[in-house]
Amino acid sequence: MTEDPTTTLHRLRSSIDNIDASLVYLLAERFKATKQVGHLKAEHGMPASDPAREEQQVARLRRLAEEADLDPAFAEKWFNFVVAEVIRHHTEAADSR
Repeated sequence: MTEDPTTTLHRLRSSIDNIDASLVYLLAERFKATKQVGHLKAEHGMPASDPAREEQQVARLRRLAEEADLDPAFAEKWFNFVVAEVIRHHTEAADSR
């Protein structure tokens, strides 16, 4: 028997909602770690950004995206968005010292 389209839609949306919640919690954990990095960098006078590491991470995430059947350009855009926020946090940490 085929599932009713409305039931299927609700099931799929529920799955999407769960994934979105997981992503929010994962991002929160990521920012907790990057804030610690920011404080460490500020404490030791290190620059807020690390272009070489960012370049390595972009390449790594593009490879992972390809393996996951996700658009690598989208993965790179997402990473750049997150890194911009991380650098903002790191700059704030340095400025508050």
